[in-house]
Amino acid sequence: MPVLKPRHLCAMAAAVVLTVTVPATAASAADAAALREVLFVGNNWDGTADVIKSSGDLAKIGRINVIPDKAARMAEINADPIKWIYFMAIRNSVGEGHDQFADDMYSTPDGKSVVVSRPSFADVVSIDLATGKINWRFKVSGYRADHMAVSPDGTRVAVSASTANTVHVLNINTGQQLGSFGTGDKPHENIFTKDGKYIWNMAIGDVNTDSDAPWQDFTKGDRHITVVDATTYKQVKVIDMRDKLNAIGLTDYSDAVRPAVFSPDESKLYFQVSFFNGFFEYDLATDKITRTKTLPKNPATSDDRTTMVNDSRHHGISMSPDGSKLCVAGTMDDYATVVNRTTLQEGPLVPASKPYWATVSGDGKSCVISESGADQVTAIDFATGQKTVSVPVGDHPQRVRLGHVAADWTSPSS
Repeated sequence: MPVLKPRHLCAMAAAVVLTVTVPATAASAADAAALREVLFVGNNWDGTADVIKSSGDLAKIGRINVIPDKAARMAEINADPIKWIYFMAIRNSVGEGHDQFADDMYSTPDGKSVVVSRPSFADVVSIDLATGKINWRFKVSGYRADHMAVSPDGTRVAVSASTANTVHVLNINTGQQLGSFGTGDKPHENIFTKDGKYIWNMAIGDVNTDSDAPWQDFTKGDRHITVVDATTYKQVKVIDMRDKLNAIGLTDYSDAVRPAVFSPDESKLYFQVSFFNGFFEYDLATDKITRTKTLPKNPATSDDRTTMVNDSRHHGISMSPDGSKLCVAGTMDDYATVVNRTTLQEGPLVPASKPYWATVSGDGKSCVISESGADQVTAIDFATGQKTVSVPVGDHPQRVRLGHVAADWTSPSS
């Protein structure tokens, strides 16, 4: 066998590298080209998810049944008195007389599956987008699953187990638990920081009671923000907004942090609280609430706190990609509005029926809200603050999330 000289070895190594890396790069590009960006709309009361275009006219692409195993789950619940009691309690309290089947959802990076939290079934499932069948199921601690968040790389999903004061972090592809951490009472919103290093969880306390007067606030439980390391799941910081609100004289305001959104540089957090028609700006560096924005009240909306669904007068806030505009869902006041982040001046009040969430369209040009009272989603132009389009979806849409499906995807035949 001839001896190869160093330059021949280098040439051979280069050839090997080329034969390995070029197809991999081409494959990655092909995989990306084979995916289509969409919006997933979770229809909480009928257990479906509508898949619509992520921008423009938001036209419907298809629908997924997120409770294909309903018969099996109901059999389990009916066989266990404790599970049945919690199932009925969810229906008759936070569910407003309905079962909660589709709270939150994210697609996997390859666009092959969608992962859904199902409050009434106290679980998270992965559903194959091609077949409609369940890939895996994770039973959360306690008796109710709630809001989720996906890591920036799309590989992990965090889900709140609201009756267990716990957040589970799962491998999005396998459903294997990677870790968990404790929270305040009734964990709700979860947010990964954009570098993927931390998870913020907001605990909202008991929102399904009628002990809503300011003097009864102590009955709502321990509500605080828990910040954890997203690798070790160890607590890094606890933020109690009670002290921050008291410091600016708002002692009668709830400290239950609802939906929230970071500024692009993550120096500011904008958040809503129970019973309040507006939002706050919190500065992370100084650990203080720096601005308060009170939005208009709808004259037709009662100020009786017990009439506000799950204590959420305003529930849903998002931000334009450039950080210049906020979009706020005025849930009980039946409108949504775009707010200038510099001046905090609101734009037109766009009529909407119990808007329950706000996200950003795929092209970043619009705020997309879910109108849970009208069974539709609506786009509002960030530039003008005006409504551009509404499209019908299923029963009681709540969370709306950007995701991906195969470019040629159609609804599963099942």
